[in-house]
Amino acid sequence: METADLNACADLVRRGDPDRFLAAMASPVAARRVLFPIYAFNVEVARAPWVTQEPMIAEMRLQWWRDALQEIQTGENVRRHEVVTPLAGVLDAEGAGLLDQLVAARRWDIYKDAFEDADHFSDYLEKTAGNLMLAAARSLGACDEAAIRDAGYAHGVANWLRAIPALEQAGRIPLPDGRPEAVGQLASEALTRLRRARASRAKVSGDARPALLPLWQSGTILNRAKTLPARVGAGTLDPAPIRSRLTLMVRAATGLW
Repeated sequence: METADLNACADLVRRGDPDRFLAAMASPVAARRVLFPIYAFNVEVARAPWVTQEPMIAEMRLQWWRDALQEIQTGENVRRHEVVTPLAGVLDAEGAGLLDQLVAARRWDIYKDAFEDADHFSDYLEKTAGNLMLAAARSLGACDEAAIRDAGYAHGVANWLRAIPALEQAGRIPLPDGRPEAVGQLASEALTRLRRARASRAKVSGDARPALLPLWQSGTILNRAKTLPARVGAGTLDPAPIRSRLTLMVRAATGLW
């Protein structure tokens, strides 16, 4: 992997996804070479539906990434690109397939339709946050898929709840049920899956653990949403920055994501 490509990926993540950037920087250097291309891919795909008001153009942007992932899956004629090229060096065919499902799920972001129901919302989070975490973990080392999926879902719910004020301001309907009691229940269910994932830490190898570091704030965020759902709409779920950084340092040092 060329240093210039890796640096470009790291800078994309630094600007577009500061939390995952901090988590990656808290990881061993060898892990960063895997995480930065995957996280940079996610930044590019996540913003593709938002950089244009034309659905057709947004669809084309997402299809470009699906085509690139297809090239990685087949291993033939992978296009030269500052993210695609290093991504091809860290993904196997199954990992590329996971990320293809992520891109397909992101089509929801293009339009302003509500989620069809709770299952549709859950599937969206499983395919986006869940598949991203699983692809990263698999690319780093041995891991238990069920544990990673529980962790990814919990992380996805936490980040989604943080994003709700911005989503609503953009005219989106971010939840299938936005009542306070439903929000509290969603956070509670995500906490249950987070606890279940952490109970299975032994099933995640040391090499794969850096992929779980983005969880460092999720427990606090979910607990706040569960206890006082009004904080979701007010945008006050985030922990204090100093406390947040200290928590990341401890989890990175101990491996207790």
